[in-house]
Amino acid sequence: MNMSDDPSRISLAPTTTTLARSETLWFRFMMSADRSRWKWILILIVTMIFGVGGIDYLSGFRISFGVFYLLPVCLAVVSLGRIAGVITALFSVAVWLSGDIAAGGRYGSAWVPFWNGLIAFGTYLVVIWLLDLLLASYRETEERVKVRTAALINEVAERKRLEQEILDIGEQERRRIGHELHDGLSQHLTGTALVAQWLGENLDKKDAEEAGTARRIVTLIGEAINQTHSMAQGLLPAEIEEEELIATLHELAAATREQFRVECEFSFNGKMELLLPNGSMATHLHRIAQEAVRNAARHSKARRIDISLVKTPGMITLAVADDGVGLPPPSSRKEELGLRIMANRASFIGADFRIDSTPGSGTCVICRLPVADLSDDQHKLIP
Repeated sequence: MNMSDDPSRISLAPTTTTLARSETLWFRFMMSADRSRWKWILILIVTMIFGVGGIDYLSGFRISFGVFYLLPVCLAVVSLGRIAGVITALFSVAVWLSGDIAAGGRYGSAWVPFWNGLIAFGTYLVVIWLLDLLLASYRETEERVKVRTAALINEVAERKRLEQEILDIGEQERRRIGHELHDGLSQHLTGTALVAQWLGENLDKKDAEEAGTARRIVTLIGEAINQTHSMAQGLLPAEIEEEELIATLHELAAATREQFRVECEFSFNGKMELLLPNGSMATHLHRIAQEAVRNAARHSKARRIDISLVKTPGMITLAVADDGVGLPPPSSRKEELGLRIMANRASFIGADFRIDSTPGSGTCVICRLPVADLSDDQHKLIP
């Protein structure tokens, strides 16, 4: 593997290719603009070599300090690369042999110090090779971790994008259905009500018994028109401003009481209107509350639904609780689309989402959104 001078440059190419490029990488490092780093390392390496050599000289030629030269050799390999380690090893052998000769070392043949130096240099090369393999393995593992981390980050980003795309498609479909209810069915019902009203007036003129039935039909059609308007208003996903969340949740509770004929109350623990960092958070929180209330009203057989918003330092907690039949145990619970959408909305704004439910004891949907604390002048008093 590539053991270039710069630890941040990691190569996953075969060893033969890396060996061929090592000199080029070493040259690039030595010619780089940031020379202060390797200069200080070189000074430290030379100081260590001469320090060990000085101690070796003072201790005499009969005591060998050759193993201690591995310290500057290893430092050179780790800091500057394998080539620097080999050069350091050669220099260390030269200083070691020079110190022994200067300390009075006598050899029977001139080949003896050469042989000793060759053995020491070979030992250093083995250490350099092993350390080089170790560093290559570490850097390869580090690079794989970086690649995998980048892949995970991209995967999370792609998942976020897909979640947002799904939410956008859902909002578009809600808008389409809302417009069709408001502009299509509602207008048709209004026309039907006018015809029924005209029929009732004509029956009244004739004193027919069916006049009362006609008036009853007009009343029922009027109720259907009101329900259609209410449904259309709930489906049309107008963007909610940061300061409008409290008001829209009050409206949601009122609409739920009128449409589903259940007790529904909203409570907020503050006396001031809540300001969120952006309108997207307010919109998603409102949609989560809307979906939870709709599920409770339609499926849980609840008689009372409570919507609460609690502001604590650094946290906003939205909860929708009902006294209905509750959800089945998680092991037998089917993955409902509405629950998945609420969880995706919470995840999109960085909120924690959970559902607490026991069969026969109601359900509580909880969404906890971390937010930065706002100062008093960042709030607006409710009129």
